[in-house]
Amino acid sequence: MIARAKKAPRIPGFGRRERKIGAPNRLPSIAPSTPKRTDAEAGARRAALKVRRDGLFAREVDYITCRQISKADAEALATTAPADAAVPLEKFDGPPADSKGLSPYLASLYQTRLLTKDEEQFYFRRMNWLKFHAATTRGRLDRRRATLRQIERIEGWLTEAETVKAIINTSNLRLVVSIAKKFVDASYSFDELVSEGNVALMRAVEKFNFALGNRFSTYATYAIQRHFFRLSHRGRQFRQRFVADDEALRDRAADAPNAEYCSAEQIGMLKELFAGFLGDLEPRERKIVVARFGFDGKPPRTFRELGSQMGVCKERIRQIQSRAMEKLRDMAAESRLEQTVGDWL
Repeated sequence: MIARAKKAPRIPGFGRRERKIGAPNRLPSIAPSTPKRTDAEAGARRAALKVRRDGLFAREVDYITCRQISKADAEALATTAPADAAVPLEKFDGPPADSKGLSPYLASLYQTRLLTKDEEQFYFRRMNWLKFHAATTRGRLDRRRATLRQIERIEGWLTEAETVKAIINTSNLRLVVSIAKKFVDASYSFDELVSEGNVALMRAVEKFNFALGNRFSTYATYAIQRHFFRLSHRGRQFRQRFVADDEALRDRAADAPNAEYCSAEQIGMLKELFAGFLGDLEPRERKIVVARFGFDGKPPRTFRELGSQMGVCKERIRQIQSRAMEKLRDMAAESRLEQTVGDWL
């Protein structure tokens, strides 16, 4: 009869399996406890996300619609800066002659360099592409399911667009100062005109169609001058309606503002130069340009009216006008007309 070995007494704390001698005593791992998010915190996060969603979808995003921001290589064109682009805008040493008599802030504007044509085209293309990309991406999102990451990405594009817009505004602030000098009268002080002109400049940046290839300074000059003309007209109406008791103020309000920008000699030179431009056009192109813009003293004619007179469709008249305007732009660029008029203003 075979005797059975007695079982070893069970030691509390050990399992049924026999442990090897020298093996480390493995204790059960305890996961770090993470505090659970309360219902109040989760509700607050959902409410904050809803506010950001509503703010993003309620925000107006205006941009210039053109082929340069919607075609396949639009992103490459909007991200490749010209070789001479530099940010921040460098400043020149020493105050220029045009800044004499101005405050330190206004004088510092003349130390900021102007943008080149290539830089200007790039920044306008970049700003409008960012807005177009943000608007189209936002249009594909669900108003109730947009995530925080999607919202932050779109807001980042819009913030960068505002940064590019600030670069364009900064490089053209001196243009506002040079125009405001000519419109100071009894109704508005110089500082008030500069402030109003800055508003008109920012509005012009939003409305400028860079795809046409024109310089922004030309468009902004007309926009700012129109705004100042409206302010001057409003001031004259106010002075005619309300007359002050102070004799000095009454005499000052009666002075008519000086609205002359070019001398008679300069105007004559412009007329002669433009007549030469028209003479270089083809007879049909010259006839359409003169009739379309009323250079012959008659009211401007429409495409349909000219098409009926010349026996072609209105689309053909539009094509001939576009070709003629392109020739006139090239002639103006060769004769440095924009630089000459800018020096006069």
